[in-house]
Amino acid sequence: MHINWKSWNHVTKLDPDKQLTPDAITGVVTSGTDALMLSGTLNVTRENMQELLRQVARYGLPLVVEPAGPEAVIAEGIDFLFIPSVLNTQDVGWIVGKHRQWVQQQEIDWDRVVPEAYIVLNPNSSVGKVTRASCSLSPPEVAAYATLAERYFHFPIVYIEYSGMYGDPSVVKAVSEALDSSVLYYGGGINSPERAAEMAKYADTIVVGNAVYDQGIDVLKATVRAIQ
Repeated sequence: MHINWKSWNHVTKLDPDKQLTPDAITGVVTSGTDALMLSGTLNVTRENMQELLRQVARYGLPLVVEPAGPEAVIAEGIDFLFIPSVLNTQDVGWIVGKHRQWVQQQEIDWDRVVPEAYIVLNPNSSVGKVTRASCSLSPPEVAAYATLAERYFHFPIVYIEYSGMYGDPSVVKAVSEALDSSVLYYGGGINSPERAAEMAKYADTIVVGNAVYDQGIDVLKATVRAIQ
């Protein structure tokens, strides 16, 4: 069955380093979210990624693995690998270095690979610290990164990542206006239907992650309803 990831409006991000009860997993997969993204920054291993995949695979939702590095790439039993390159990092390894290692180490089904241009904007987040991202950017500067991602590098996804905090809608608006064909993802601080609706004005796809663990399944369901 062909899965059109470009049509997704709501994606739920689950962290292999965090735990959910069986009831909570059932709540996630029946929430109305369009897809599950298995992704994390700290303490992600092949083992805990496989365990999370085992817990969610039988429900039939589209599954994406978004690995932080080649050690966390799981290609079996999923629909897509979303591979991030952090454009505003100070360390080239997060743009192409880890990707080169991955290509050397594994045989890759390129038909399932979707490259993502990440722009990380929360300096206090784990991903911001680990990738040494330069986060003090104005809306025009972020939009310039997005334009470069689309027009020069031809990334199919531009991902505005605030990871753990609610971002600046004017930044997401500026990026939306700069893009033509790339799909715009937004993630960070979506812990209410109001925030989901506000960012959905500009982003094509809203990603909800921490709210699943911090606020619970009812809030997740409310964010889905807010953007339908």
